[in-house]
Amino acid sequence: MQILENSKKAYLLLADGTVFEGLSVGAQGTTIGEVVFTTGMTGYQETLTDPSYYGQIVTQTFPLIGNYGVNHFDGESNKCYLKGYIIREWCEVPSNFRMEGTIAEFLKENNVIGIYDIDTRALTRKIREYGVMNGMITDQDVYANKQTLLQEINAFEIKDAIRSVSIEQPVKYECEHPEFEVALLDYGYKRNIRRSLLMRNCNVTAVPCTTTAAQLKEMGVDGVMLSNGPGDPQEDKDIINNLQEILQMGLPVFGICLGHQLTALASGGTTQKLKYGHRGANQPVIDLESGTTYVTSQNHGYEVVAASIKPEIGTVSHINANDRSCEGVEYKNKNIFTVQFHPEACGGPADTGYLFDHFITRMRCIKEGK
Repeated sequence: MQILENSKKAYLLLADGTVFEGLSVGAQGTTIGEVVFTTGMTGYQETLTDPSYYGQIVTQTFPLIGNYGVNHFDGESNKCYLKGYIIREWCEVPSNFRMEGTIAEFLKENNVIGIYDIDTRALTRKIREYGVMNGMITDQDVYANKQTLLQEINAFEIKDAIRSVSIEQPVKYECEHPEFEVALLDYGYKRNIRRSLLMRNCNVTAVPCTTTAAQLKEMGVDGVMLSNGPGDPQEDKDIINNLQEILQMGLPVFGICLGHQLTALASGGTTQKLKYGHRGANQPVIDLESGTTYVTSQNHGYEVVAASIKPEIGTVSHINANDRSCEGVEYKNKNIFTVQFHPEACGGPADTGYLFDHFITRMRCIKEGK
């Protein structure tokens, strides 16, 4: 790998005291976050702009990042929410007809502190063995004051994640031939959820995470979309209590990722933290009704405990083919279904985009009185 001239020394210090020495890329300084890894070979700009990574330092397991550059089209939000970025090698001479800059320029412009030229394979193996842990990226010598830095690292917690990424006021997006009005509850939504609805003739109003059932009723929407988002789903009790009322409205509801977890909690279920989570564009999921296995894109560190969903409330509809964890729930006596994976993935597999069509069908049936 070519090392750029004048590259500054950088360090990754993990909560267990492990030090990885590398070089600085992007913004310089010091940052602390929860260190996780994602296995996607492409879609690095989508990863950098995904609000679900709020509070986390993201490791790319694919060894070369940035080979097709960056542009203003592919972002999933207007900014970067992650705390830091870890890569093996970044491409300083990308080549793509859509590119508008390099990954290093993008990181610097968005004030993301990064480190490269470290053994990301060894780091990933450590996380897989011991679980996700806090860490620090810094351009300061970590050996000089290691114990003090470790105290700071171990004290770090991700707090108020949903409210930190949600919009403050509703924003409406209109399609060319509107057939439905959909409220998109913003827990940290990715733009491609909105695009997936717009292309299916839905006007979409993105609304704050605190939007109430009474406000949705006043809007006169045909359905409710619950978005992805960051953090521990059990943390914000007010949002869960608010969602309980929304789920009683009788409207078709489709939840993705955090929306899936919050719906389970609002319905009496429980969630738990995974050892190292599912993050990447190659996660196999089995549809239990059809028996079909789909390749999915995922980004989550928590799971719905399948056994906590009471039979009279709902049934598990999808499971992860690797660890058998819950990947979807179909709710009984309510027009509600949720999935843990991302059917809107971009970049990523489009195998499960049909779930948006199911949501459209449910709204159409209600509208036509079927």
